[in-house]
Amino acid sequence: MAAGYFPTWTEKREGVIAPDERLPWPQTVALGIQHVVAMFGATVLAPLLMGFDPNVAILMSGIGTLLFFVVVGGRVPSYLGSSFAFIGVVIAASGYAGQGANANIGVALGGIVACGLLYTAIGLVVMAVGTGWIERLMPPVVTGAVVAVIGLNLAPIAVKSVGSTTFDGWMATLTILCVGGVAVFTRGLLQKLLILVGLIVAYLIYMLLANGMGLGKPIVFGGVAQAALFGLPNFAAPVFKLDAMLLIAPVAIILVAENLGHIKAVTAMTGRNLDKYMGRAFVGDGLATMLAGSTGGTGVTTYAENIGVMAATKVYSTIIFVVAALVAILLGFSPKFGALIQTIPSSVLGGVSIVVFGLIAVAGAKIWVDNKVDFSQNKNLIVAAVTLVLGAGDFTLKIGGFVMGGIGTATFGAILLYALLNATARSEQKLA
Repeated sequence: MAAGYFPTWTEKREGVIAPDERLPWPQTVALGIQHVVAMFGATVLAPLLMGFDPNVAILMSGIGTLLFFVVVGGRVPSYLGSSFAFIGVVIAASGYAGQGANANIGVALGGIVACGLLYTAIGLVVMAVGTGWIERLMPPVVTGAVVAVIGLNLAPIAVKSVGSTTFDGWMATLTILCVGGVAVFTRGLLQKLLILVGLIVAYLIYMLLANGMGLGKPIVFGGVAQAALFGLPNFAAPVFKLDAMLLIAPVAIILVAENLGHIKAVTAMTGRNLDKYMGRAFVGDGLATMLAGSTGGTGVTTYAENIGVMAATKVYSTIIFVVAALVAILLGFSPKFGALIQTIPSSVLGGVSIVVFGLIAVAGAKIWVDNKVDFSQNKNLIVAAVTLVLGAGDFTLKIGGFVMGGIGTATFGAILLYALLNATARSEQKLA
């Protein structure tokens, strides 16, 4: 790479495009737009599930990506989008009922800012001493269990968000089939955009059945027509309450695990050792999360969707993510775009939520499989078993006036239980 803080991005027209290289500008812009499409579905869905303004989320994902780009010196190809790890704790902290705007958004934003601060602090420590301590504290059995718990804890919320009518139930089922069909029967970019494409197909079917045939509550487009093409989104300010901050801040542990895995994946794909930028990547993501939480946006994380696009195209140029970020910022300043997003029926959104939360749960199991976690070892078996039940059952602990819900007890429980059982096992081995 170049000796300066940023690469020089030498032009290359074919073959694998490295992080410090780029395609000609027209292709670079086109690929940047493709990355916006890749992150779009998940980045918009997450704020809707938490009652946040999707325009702010899209806007802050773009600004956050630019901030991340600057912090890592343009060396790590990555896009920052809305993190689903926040959904459960945000709903718990704010008491969000699952429909419309979140009336208690400020409390959730305060927790997101606290999470970003903790994440940034972890990044600074990693810059000083490396990542070995993280891998010892959170081995795959722990990270897999914590990720799986997020999906399991959110399962009741997804089902309840579908709606109460028979039409809603069948529409949610049809939405699940649409997403599943895209996942199984398409190839290439369409398959990578299974959530977005499946949602669009289900939306069109809903409109045909409800608006065209009168079988359900019709979609109303009056708000889209009245909304301005360009304008400021609905920013919100954080409110700092200790219980909400203590509930949401531990999500930083999950973000660390995600970012760690993503950077190692990109290292493997590019053949460039990016481990030396790990701490800076954590700091960049943490600062972007703090910035998002300060304005009304969701916490952000590096996106597997965009890593998938890089794997498919073999184009790893970091300058592409600057283009993607700028396009996202433009979308964020379009109230008409936000009004269109708000027309998505609850049954369609609920069906997509069932798929997404299920995929999160399975992603935890995939971590176990990929890392060959040995469940014949009792310490691994107990950690996974207890963590899953704590989270899925929403086990709650009260410490004075502080209430820790299922995801919090599962996260801390997994880390502490593994540390205790692992230390005990080592002691027994020494005695033997």
